[in-house]
Amino acid sequence: MPVANTDISVVGAFNPVEGHIISVPTHHEIDEKLRISADNREISKDTLDIDTKELSDKSKDDNSDDVIIVTGADAAAHLLPLRDDGQPALSFRSIFLATVLSGFQAVMYQIYSFKPTSLGVIQGTFIVLIAYFLGKTWAKVLPRGDKFEARWRERGGQDTTPLYIRIISFFNYGPWNLKEHAICAITATSASNAAETITVFAAQNLFYGLPLSATTVILAVVSIGLFGYGLCGMLRPIMVWHPESVYWSTLPTVKTLQGLHWQDLKHSKPLRYFWYAFGSMFAYEFLPAYVFPWLNSVSIPCLAAMNATGGKAATLTNIFGGATNNEGLGLLTLSFDWQYITSFNTSLPLKTQAHSLTGYIVCFAAMLGIYYTNAWDSKSQPFMSTQLRSENGSRYPTGQVFSNGVLNETALEEFGTPSLTGSFAYAMFMANAAIGALITHCFVFWGGDVVRAFKSAKAGTYEDPHNAHMARTYKEAP
Repeated sequence: MPVANTDISVVGAFNPVEGHIISVPTHHEIDEKLRISADNREISKDTLDIDTKELSDKSKDDNSDDVIIVTGADAAAHLLPLRDDGQPALSFRSIFLATVLSGFQAVMYQIYSFKPTSLGVIQGTFIVLIAYFLGKTWAKVLPRGDKFEARWRERGGQDTTPLYIRIISFFNYGPWNLKEHAICAITATSASNAAETITVFAAQNLFYGLPLSATTVILAVVSIGLFGYGLCGMLRPIMVWHPESVYWSTLPTVKTLQGLHWQDLKHSKPLRYFWYAFGSMFAYEFLPAYVFPWLNSVSIPCLAAMNATGGKAATLTNIFGGATNNEGLGLLTLSFDWQYITSFNTSLPLKTQAHSLTGYIVCFAAMLGIYYTNAWDSKSQPFMSTQLRSENGSRYPTGQVFSNGVLNETALEEFGTPSLTGSFAYAMFMANAAIGALITHCFVFWGGDVVRAFKSAKAGTYEDPHNAHMARTYKEAP
């Protein structure tokens, strides 16, 4: 029996049904600037030898730990390496687990969207970890096609593998890899977007007495999703292939995927600290979630004034309250529950976080000013509420005014026209103004980049090294 080469690992090829396997260098030997050819899987250093503009010296991923990330191009050059191990992405287990996790994600996200305080807890890194454990368990428990083929070839097997090995490879061809993992994470996270569509049908059923059939809802959700994904597909040259098309909030998920598959726990300090943090938060979360819910929202000013009554108590609640939905602004309130803290904002550039903080301060001042100056007769309504209200501040009887979705003019005369709280009216105004502000901002600050992006898309030339590698190595999606 020949001596095994410890420098080579055996992995499944792109067609696990045929049971074909190849030998590729280990992760330690793979240079991030190398690529695996789509035709013969040979390692080549000519990945970036294409008709696109090469990265400047500052954009190379050498000494990336000392680079300050400013633009999307910086993130593409230093945070997202060009490493491609040539592993399959679409396999039976990746599609199966993606389907299961999509159902789980859609249901959980829908449940959380109807909670008083909406939380996006079942997404991103959490889904990545679930898919990681499920995929690793699948690859370890079930028979693996690459091992069966290796033993078969050691016994002198040649050419096409037997049918039983091809069947085993179809279900479990080899180790759980990064691309399969990414397919699960992307599919499951995308499934959560259906909750936004369901909100429309839920409002029809709850407030207007217009229940819809399951067929109508399902077909509507599918058609809306297909329209949105189709629109994004047509805009890929701008939204995906452009070097500035970096979606910052997804970077923690991307780096988690890379760390789980490309780093060794024993030799990777970031990966060790990741698991330390994960284990600690897992054990700690039982306290705020079940044992000590008070940790969800701790307001020192409210605790100090817990004996206040009357108008003073109402004012303190409006400013410092926030433990429940629409209670108050929640100033100086601390949360010790990771469900409420999340990691979304920490992944954004500091400049974006500073702008968001400025916006919060302006909104706080505006809402307090509107209410306490009695603008729009705001004091006749609660300080914060997103419901339709009557003139006396009570909840507006929507179901009686709209009988089966049709306006009842007699009931309208009886109850009057609905009112909004001053804070919610301001929020609606700013939400609509933000649409125009977004368009104006893009034209003023990014107009030149938009024009250049459209010109490069029309000419078919792009400066993104990742798109260059994908175009050179893989077929275009239909």
